[in-house]
Amino acid sequence: MPTRKKIDLPFRKILIANRGEIACRVIRTCQRMGIKTVAVYSEADAPALHVQQADEAVLIGPPAAAESYLNIQAIIQAARDTGTEAIHPGYGFLSENPDFTKACQATGITFIGPSPGNMELMGNKIRARQVAQDAGLPLIPGTETAVSDQEAIDIAPGIGFPLMVKAAAGGGGIGIRLVATLDSLSEALTRARSQAESSFGSGQVYLEKYLEQPSHVEVQVLADQHGNAVHLFERDCSVQRRNQKVVEETPCPKLTKSKLNAMYEAALMLVSHIGYVNAGTVEFLVDHSGDFYFLEMNTRLQVEHPITEMVTGLDLVEHQIRIAAGQLLPFTQKDVSRKGHAIEARLYSEDPETLMPASGRVTVLQVPNGKNIRVDGALFQGYEATPYYDPMMAKVIAWGRSRKKAIERLNDALDSFTIEGVTHNIPLIQQVLANQEFKDGSYSTQLLAHMSDDQSADASRQEERETVAAVTTALGTIFGGTPQQRSSPWRTHGRAAQMMAWPTRGGRW
Repeated sequence: MPTRKKIDLPFRKILIANRGEIACRVIRTCQRMGIKTVAVYSEADAPALHVQQADEAVLIGPPAAAESYLNIQAIIQAARDTGTEAIHPGYGFLSENPDFTKACQATGITFIGPSPGNMELMGNKIRARQVAQDAGLPLIPGTETAVSDQEAIDIAPGIGFPLMVKAAAGGGGIGIRLVATLDSLSEALTRARSQAESSFGSGQVYLEKYLEQPSHVEVQVLADQHGNAVHLFERDCSVQRRNQKVVEETPCPKLTKSKLNAMYEAALMLVSHIGYVNAGTVEFLVDHSGDFYFLEMNTRLQVEHPITEMVTGLDLVEHQIRIAAGQLLPFTQKDVSRKGHAIEARLYSEDPETLMPASGRVTVLQVPNGKNIRVDGALFQGYEATPYYDPMMAKVIAWGRSRKKAIERLNDALDSFTIEGVTHNIPLIQQVLANQEFKDGSYSTQLLAHMSDDQSADASRQEERETVAAVTTALGTIFGGTPQQRSSPWRTHGRAAQMMAWPTRGGRW
């Protein structure tokens, strides 16, 4: 497919400023390209797989992320001590921190990602909305600037309920509150500000109209330092819980070709407007009619990038490295094509009842494999899920010629994935794959909420059935058979009564 000649890479050594599965993922591409790698690790990650796989490893601090993986000075020092020429940030941690990018530049180390200017422009959601609007992208109705509590109370009725209170900084669903009525707005503002302040150091919030049951669709882009940019199609990321993605797929099963082409064009318009360089993702919300609205731009590699790689045959990490080295993209838009369907599931260590992160040590591990199955992870027997970091342990990706075949392969792979010692969300993922809304492609970002409601209703109906069965059995015992066989409440005359109680979730019935 590439039509331009590749140039030898100038990087002999790359440091990966991250951990877990993404660090292992970057190391894998570097090894294939003949580039030496340096891992950084916290004290908690001393036995981690990325430490084992890298050519060199440097301890950068205690378990807490603020003292290790978010410690810019320690990471820069590790790069200098090991003679590193470039740093790949992965995703999360410092991947969208312009101060980190500037620190790399100040020491002559190449940052494998966009410029600090790009990050600053798109890192603040309010500013990003303004830039996107200037570039001609459609926006969800909302405020154009950050709002005070009183301004929000005054403006909200004009936007209409339900609406979202959203943190201007950060990402990952943090600092977002759904507000159904004006009476609940003040509390939502307080909570969103508090969470945003503690997570991002900024309590700025804005208001945005809430779209009922939208789809979340994003466009992957690549842009080099010479003004060339391409899109690598879309990904549907609508299976979410607490604004965190769980299952992603490509192509999107809901949108027409004309709508998708318009979305691709919008993404490239934004890239051109801001002079974006490297890999990035332009994210949209899509309503019932298929109309789309700009949501945000992620200035980094996405967790779900493997499904794009599976259908295009491209290695996005390789192209990130080549772009950072100043090379031309080795292909143009007309050279890019995709084949088949790919789907990804994120495996989290979590309690199946509370759905909160769980800790533990993996005692038994069996990972699926196959020609059309890919597992990106950092798992090994003895792997420890700790409370210090994100609970995602691995990603399972399946490819098929059709969507149906890709889903079947993913389900089979999850069937053969054995993890003992740590509770996980594989049963939940398989429930998603079996859900009719998901199977017919009509699902929205509310799918998991609908599933939870259905399960609660099923549990309630099952309890009712069990109660009726218990009552029937008891009454049959009391009143069935001959008078001599009946239990004590039977009388030849007068009335008799017997009190019975069955436990239910609500107490006694």
